[in-house]
Formats: sequence, structure tokens, C-alpha cells
Amino acid sequence: MLKRIFSRLDKQSHEREHLPFPAIARVPIQFLLTTLLITVVLKINIPRINLFMKKRQFILAIALAAVAVTSAFAAKNPMVGGKEMYPTKDIIDNAVNSADHTTLVAAVKAAGLVDTLKGPGPFTVFAPTNEAFSKLPPGALDNLLKPENKDTLTKVLTYHVVAGKLSSSDIKKKIKAGKGTAELQTVSGGERRAMMKGNRLVLKDEKGGLSAVTMPNVFQSNGVIHVVDTVLMPN
Repeated sequence: MLKRIFSRLDKQSHEREHLPFPAIARVPIQFLLTTLLITVVLKINIPRINLFMKKRQFILAIALAAVAVTSAFAAKNPMVGGKEMYPTKDIIDNAVNSADHTTLVAAVKAAGLVDTLKGPGPFTVFAPTNEAFSKLPPGALDNLLKPENKDTLTKVLTYHVVAGKLSSSDIKKKIKAGKGTAELQTVSGGERRAMMKGNRLVLKDEKGGLSAVTMPNVFQSNGVIHVVDTVLMPN
């Protein structure tokens, strides 16, 4: 019931941003409503509390519940690498904040692709985590990051990018239309197949390697990121 009430009041909270009282306008409507509910509960229920329960403990429990309710409605954006991802930011500006994608960001910088991925796009990026890069053979990553191997690094990275903004639902529709598989052409010119393994979206690269999407639909201002657990390799 609370969730329905809060959703109806979301619009009102946006309208308060235009009031001439900025300090008040910044207070979430959910918090104000929750505070009101706490007051009502305290007035009605305290006399009925078991005599062995201290009044302060009861108040603390209600306060913690209020914080939990407010936090649940406040966290609207996905968390990647311990940081909130904002749909108003571009792919690079969000990726640099993820603790799980420091290797990817370093590789993108080494390949000179920062400006490209900050462009209007839109792009669909399958973003390998640091752990995904650690699966590469010993020395492979260091070798890719060498200046003389910039072209190869660029080919590997752009193999993880598809033109357009494809959500996981869009990809699943393509898989269904393809009777179990969907060909996704990358901006590097290579191809890879998307398929379902149980409830998981999985990609198969040109060398036969598989990479699973561990977090889909991290939407950006210039596309969407799908976090993957293995680096995809072109021929």
C-alpha cells in the first residue's frame, strides 16, 4: 500500500523543486510521509506495547524501519562496482566510477576510444569486469596495452560494442525471432551470437568463447551497458 501511495506522490515531489523554498523542496516526499506515519504509530501503539519493552527501543525500531522504507524508494538507479549509474551521464562518465571496470577504462583510454564512447551514439556496450580480464592468459592483457598493439586492442574493445541501444528485452526478441540465436554485428565489423542459457543471456564470440551477462540494462545517456563476466575475442 505504501508503495502505491509513494508512487502517486513522486510527481508532487518533482513539482516541489520549483517552490521558492529550496531547502524544503529537496526533502523527499517519501521521507515526509514516513515521518508522519511514525508519529501516528507512536501515538496509537505505544500504550499497547508490552511492558517489558523499553520505549526507546521501540522508537529506534520504528526509526530504522522508516530509514529502510525511504532508502528503498530513493535507490532508483542501478549500482555497478559500488557506484550508482546515472542515465543522464554518458558511458565513459559512468564507467570511470565503477570499481569493477578499472581495467576496461584503462584499456579504452589506451586505445583512444574515450571520445568515441562519449559521443552521441547510441551504443550498446558489453562491459567486461576486472575479473573477466583476469581470465585472459598470463601476459595477454599487458601485451594488448602496449602502444605497438593499439590496433589489436581497439579491435578487441570495439568487438564489445554494437551500434544502437539494445536492451536485454530487445536482444531476447532477436533470439526468439532467430529461433534460439541472434547475430549481433559489432562496430568492429565482427559478429557474435546471442542466446539464452536457462534464464541467462549469453554471448558466443568468433572463437567459440562464451560470456554471460551478469547485469543487464544499465542505461546511459548515449546507450546502454550490459556487464559481462568474460572478455569476448574476435578472430
